[in-house]
Amino acid sequence: MVIIAVIVVSFVIYFSPYSRTNPNVRGAANLGSINGERIAQEDFGHAWREVQLRYFFLSGGHFLDEESKRTFDPERETYQWLLLLQNMRQMGIQVSDDGAAATARQMLGQFQRAGVTSADVFAKQILEPHGLNMEDFERFVKHFLGIQELIATVGLSGKLVTPQEAGGLYVREHQDVASEAVFFVASNYLASVAAPPGEVSQFYTNRLSFYRVPDRVQVSYVKWDLTNYQAQAKDELAKLTNLDEQIDAAYQKDASNFLGQVKAPTLEKAKEKIRDMRLKDFELQSARKAANAFATTLFDLTPQRPENLELLAKSNNLPVQVSEPFDEVDGPKDLNVAASFVKAAFALSPNDEPVAGPLVGEDAVFVIAFNKKIPSEIPPYDQISGEVLNDFRNAKAMDLARKAGEAFAAKLTNGLAQGKTFAALCAENNLKPVELPPFSISTRSLPIADDHGVSLNGRPDHGQLGLKQLAFGTPPGKASSFDLSNEGGLILYVRSQLPLDQAKMQADLPAYINGLRLQRQNEVFQQWFGREAQTALRDTPVMQHQQGPPANMQQQRPTPSPSRPIKPS
Repeated sequence: MVIIAVIVVSFVIYFSPYSRTNPNVRGAANLGSINGERIAQEDFGHAWREVQLRYFFLSGGHFLDEESKRTFDPERETYQWLLLLQNMRQMGIQVSDDGAAATARQMLGQFQRAGVTSADVFAKQILEPHGLNMEDFERFVKHFLGIQELIATVGLSGKLVTPQEAGGLYVREHQDVASEAVFFVASNYLASVAAPPGEVSQFYTNRLSFYRVPDRVQVSYVKWDLTNYQAQAKDELAKLTNLDEQIDAAYQKDASNFLGQVKAPTLEKAKEKIRDMRLKDFELQSARKAANAFATTLFDLTPQRPENLELLAKSNNLPVQVSEPFDEVDGPKDLNVAASFVKAAFALSPNDEPVAGPLVGEDAVFVIAFNKKIPSEIPPYDQISGEVLNDFRNAKAMDLARKAGEAFAAKLTNGLAQGKTFAALCAENNLKPVELPPFSISTRSLPIADDHGVSLNGRPDHGQLGLKQLAFGTPPGKASSFDLSNEGGLILYVRSQLPLDQAKMQADLPAYINGLRLQRQNEVFQQWFGREAQTALRDTPVMQHQQGPPANMQQQRPTPSPSRPIKPS
């Protein structure tokens, strides 16, 4: 039996009673068919709720909200889930009750730190506040296990990886290189840049589109500051009489994992941090409840107009404020809000959708109304001449850095061919090389590269090859070509490839081979599913959005996932 990857849930848990899952299920006549088989209303509803649970576990304890729906389309995912279930049935895949029950118990066991000690408590604290029940959970577990077996069956050919092939790939990915870099930083060339007024003005004219200010909006808003509910939250926190005992129990069970999860150095610091988190949760609950009551009344007013916000606020002795103009990319600089606030603000219009909310920010909950829309414009040169001058000087300095780097790259190629050393050539040109820490293709971060604005994996859209491509595309004893960076550019000299730690390799290989086989298996499955969906889902309303298998639908490792706290919905 392939076991579902277990999400380890911390005791730092709070499920908002104001968050609800609304399936918005289509009418029965509009559900379409899969491979000619009509989709029943009940089957679609079941699949919808299972998709909500799958997102919950895959995201580490978050239920779907408006923000997450920007990248996870629940309707599309539901149709794809139905297709997987159909294939599972056609292949005769069945999951035993005992296997599903064992997995369900294992999953529920991870909630004990949160005080969830039974299925009834799990249903009341986690499922029911989001419109789900234990029947949904049990059906989800069975179907998830069946789909895991489907993935394993379809992707069987991907598991044909020999130890020899895996060993070669391991060496390629994990062998470090010793290298040095010469960085050409644009700021070092600023003093050499002249800025004739005529050239600066022409620079502005040539880049008018760059200086265009995008569409902006202003909103009127009423906010409920979380700190206004601190006293009430402290009272609620005081009712959690067993919180310290829960924390102590979690700490005693696995101290290092617990502290890492909470991101605290000591048990006392962890307790302090958790209390602060719970306090903020209670503040948010109260603020959102007040904002929700206000918004309910606001949406009931007819006709719907932006002015209703101010009228209702005055009747409730609430101040109305107006935001600074903000665009869709950067959002309001005077408010600490999430992307959902910006999205809602740009969806407002004076007639069709004049108000929105409640919207949760970092320190307050908001209800907003349309105030003003400011069309895109290009500021006149006189208004932004200082900004243009700065851009001009930086662009010229970057160009000088690039030319210096390319000139030195040519000297290096010739000098190394003549038998000169890299160090000697740097000294001749008054350049100071920087020794980099050893790194390999599998290296995920290199602080010294970040400090110099160098991309580790490359940014083709910015013309940057990246440090890895420079290092592993350059033979030892040779220098790379000049490559751009965010601060100017660099040349990399590869001294040598370092010996691999054979003992570590032998210890890592079994897990590496399993991971490689799992990756290949998933690739085979995804290719199969893409072909299958093109035909099977052509008679469904979401076919035009079909681009691949459901999000994160891959064969899961039979080992627990890293612990992550569940956050408020």
